[in-house]
Amino acid sequence: METHDEGSFRIIKVGPLGPFDNNAYVIIDPAAREVAIVDMPAEGEKILEATAGLRVTKILLTHTHPDHWFSYDLLKGATAASVYCHPAEVQMPAERIDVPLADGQELTVGNTAVRVIHTPGHTPGSVCFLVGRYLIAGDTLFPGGPGHSDTADDLQQSIRSIVQRLYVLPDDTFVLPGHGDGTTIGASRREYVAFASRPHPPDLCGDVLWETT
Repeated sequence: METHDEGSFRIIKVGPLGPFDNNAYVIIDPAAREVAIVDMPAEGEKILEATAGLRVTKILLTHTHPDHWFSYDLLKGATAASVYCHPAEVQMPAERIDVPLADGQELTVGNTAVRVIHTPGHTPGSVCFLVGRYLIAGDTLFPGGPGHSDTADDLQQSIRSIVQRLYVLPDDTFVLPGHGDGTTIGASRREYVAFASRPHPPDLCGDVLWETT
């Protein structure tokens, strides 16, 4: 596990988990002893271990590709926490979503603010969660480029989301993705400049890397 401790709040990265090496994140307000879990991939028992002795009040989903909610039954059953998800997501039964998320919405974990940023592209309802200087990005943004896109329209939507919604954040904003290691907004923005300087085929999609695609 990897821990980012800001004093008033703490974020624990739990992962890699399951066959797709997912990351889950635990947002902790130590003073309130309150927790929000972000994503619930396989090996959910490891997520529960990271929350031991604390009160889980929210489970937040970045999107509903199955690898991000594989442990739904385990975590929902163990915590009874409400599950939050953007209503544009369709890959999980609607009755499993307790609270719809909206762009710009501010949630709280104890006294810690969590801002919702809608970033469609990877999926229609993909969201990122901004906590202080940390961006929990799901599969929207990774070191080196955007998340996988199935169509050219999806890639263009991802690019708009990243450029217009995420690259406006400060350079030192630390990106915590749904798989793998982190990066910063500043580093990612610099990589994107190389991508934007070159022509690309109109049908470009799939796994795109800013500096080499």
